[in-house]
Amino acid sequence: MNFNFELILSIIFLIAFAFWLINKFVVKQEEGLIEFTASLAPVLGLVLVLRSFMIEPFQIPSKSMVPTLKVGDFILVSKWSYGLRLPVLRTKIFDVDSPKRGDVVVFFPPHEERYFIKRLVGLPGDKIQVINGKLYVNNAAMPQTDTIIDAGAPRSQVMMEDLDGVEHLIQKRVPPTRMSQNFSTLVPQGHYFMMGDSRDNSSDSRVWGPVPEERIVGKAFARWMFWDDFLSVPSFSRAGKIQ
Repeated sequence: MNFNFELILSIIFLIAFAFWLINKFVVKQEEGLIEFTASLAPVLGLVLVLRSFMIEPFQIPSKSMVPTLKVGDFILVSKWSYGLRLPVLRTKIFDVDSPKRGDVVVFFPPHEERYFIKRLVGLPGDKIQVINGKLYVNNAAMPQTDTIIDAGAPRSQVMMEDLDGVEHLIQKRVPPTRMSQNFSTLVPQGHYFMMGDSRDNSSDSRVWGPVPEERIVGKAFARWMFWDDFLSVPSFSRAGKIQ
């Protein structure tokens, strides 16, 4: 999503709130433009609070998190899991918890102002390697088991990966692409290393580097609807917890 909905919502709320103040203390109207605009302020304020500090909905736009998340999945993201931040400014005002390895995280990458969603695989200070399609964290291989051949993509494998106790599905190419053949880096302090579950079809920290803590938006925790085409009927068959 290329536009900043949070900024737009904040501006609209401030305009409605200004009209509320005018209607309350300057020009009191029972009907008309001033009264109508002022009446929107409480609703807009509630929506802004919920989206900024509690839960925000997103739709998955790309295949980088297949098979965990598909294009058209509608998800819910907890904005308070890692601490409360002011809308637009993103300044943290209350600390709750720190991101954990294996979390599915929404964030702004270091190179642009656009929401991304990936899986957190590296914590500050970690050594991250991807060698021949296998992920290593601090020289320890993350187990990959239960191989399934994807009939829709015969050169791909769907496997179960265990990230320090967080089991989740990944998809990788056979043989692996160049980005998964021999990669190695150290995660700086205050940064997190993100990778897509579709390991060979993801622009992630292997391409544009680790994500600073202050650019993390929240933790994706649930799918609630699937709707990939406006001409189709929404489906709730994929609703559930994100692993």
